[in-house]
Amino acid sequence: MRTTRKRSVAFAATATTLALALAACSGGGSGGDEATADASELGQVGAMEDYDVGTTFKATEPVTFGLMYRDHPNYPLKDDWDILTKLKENQNVEFDIQTAPLSDWQQAQSIAIGAGNAPDIISVTYPGQEVPFVAGGAILPVSDYVEFMPNFQDKVEKWDLGAELDRLRQEDGKFYLLPGLRESVRPMYTYAVRKDVWDQLGLSLEPETFEDFKADLEKVKAAYPDRYPISDRWSANGPLEATLNVAAPAFGTIAGWGFGEGVQWDEDAEEFVYAGASDEYRELVEYYHGLVADGLMDPESLTQEDDQALQKMGSGQAFAQLTNDQEVLKIRDTFTELGTQGEVAMIRVPAGPAGDIQGGQRLVSGLMLSSTAAEEDDFLAMLQFLDWLYYSDEGLEFAKWGVEGETYTKDADGTRTLAADVDQNGLNPGAPKSLNVDFGYHNGVWMLEHGSTDDLDQSMLRPEVVEFVESMSDKELAPVAPPAPLNELEREQVSLWQTALRDHVWQNTAAFILGQRPLSEWDAYVAELESKNMQQYLDVVNEAQQRYAEKNG
Repeated sequence: MRTTRKRSVAFAATATTLALALAACSGGGSGGDEATADASELGQVGAMEDYDVGTTFKATEPVTFGLMYRDHPNYPLKDDWDILTKLKENQNVEFDIQTAPLSDWQQAQSIAIGAGNAPDIISVTYPGQEVPFVAGGAILPVSDYVEFMPNFQDKVEKWDLGAELDRLRQEDGKFYLLPGLRESVRPMYTYAVRKDVWDQLGLSLEPETFEDFKADLEKVKAAYPDRYPISDRWSANGPLEATLNVAAPAFGTIAGWGFGEGVQWDEDAEEFVYAGASDEYRELVEYYHGLVADGLMDPESLTQEDDQALQKMGSGQAFAQLTNDQEVLKIRDTFTELGTQGEVAMIRVPAGPAGDIQGGQRLVSGLMLSSTAAEEDDFLAMLQFLDWLYYSDEGLEFAKWGVEGETYTKDADGTRTLAADVDQNGLNPGAPKSLNVDFGYHNGVWMLEHGSTDDLDQSMLRPEVVEFVESMSDKELAPVAPPAPLNELEREQVSLWQTALRDHVWQNTAAFILGQRPLSEWDAYVAELESKNMQQYLDVVNEAQQRYAEKNG
């Protein structure tokens, strides 16, 4: 059954998304910007004259680019990494690296940019995180220079990413982030279930709807009445952040990690509404309240640490919990540690009242450039290098897999296989070396969160993950909302409202799900949101949307 009904369009997935905007009628979102500078006006040192799609970048003389590097504790930076050696040997590129730890990354970015001493390249920046730095002029409007990035433009055109890219534009019509690009949305999160129990009870790993999934949980409860079918996780900053984010599109709303600033577009009313006060959000909350009330979900799911949830799943106290393609391995490791006999599988995310819909986006973690980068004498070479590494098929494969014949092999049919002594993502368990730890490849600083072709994106996934991705491929993507860019004064005006409203939504989401507040008080809860300036907030957002539409058509 594929159910459909009126639904709202999600908007504002990050704290700054409200500032994103389309360009002013720039050719229907083709992604082709007019360069504001002639190539001859850019610093020419190291630049290639014949650089184009399919060209391997190599600077015509050695160049060094400043790089703000996010140092991940799981693969701390090493000066002798192979990726750095190969880039020096083959691309004539070195880096002057300024590091900051993962734990303080965003704060370190903000301090460096605010002080005016950020390096040329500022890595690992998600769409929306660049917005606070635009007004101060410290970061470069990179849309002025994508004319000199042929691989970037090629993928935007081939994958029809123009409209999505245009959503990064600010009020001046420019965008300030070079995002990672995906050919397709890749789902990552779903429920992991005890396949052996599901097989025992004759249950499907592809439940058609969330109601069907609930019926399956009821059968598990009947067979194991002293246990909770679900004991969930990821409630550190809000209730069921991951779970509600995954389920919300099927209910026609936004929630959890995807709640952002809480506004979404109502297609019928042609205006933004507040998600946390909507009927769709109530229906989502009611569903999970029902799971708790019926003993199908452990109420500690909203308060327990992730390790507690893993222990419950691993010890057989529970039979399902939300996971992703990597965390499911932790469940299996916990089984082994505790001596539990069982098999785990990821199910297809069910459809819901709004239809068989999934959220997600094709623009992922990217990078910013310091405004001073445009003044460097090797600026054109920098643009060419970034274009090759982050957007060419060759550069993307290099950053993810390393060097063919050294860290991996490639068959005639294109299948890549890691060298026997190298592991990544559990592909070679027990191998003495790790692709990221020991070589520096498969690193978010140089890989833009795997953003690339479907083939390369799936090339390092285990067969079970590929199967899950393929099972989700026929889902409808949640549509995007129209732009409503706020100016700097408006952003300051609404920031306190946004925080107060979100905190109240999350507090009451937990209370409703746990039954600490009866759902009969929903109208009172909505009135409380209104008293916290919900309508004033919506008025600002809707006025911004109308203003933009009138200006740009």
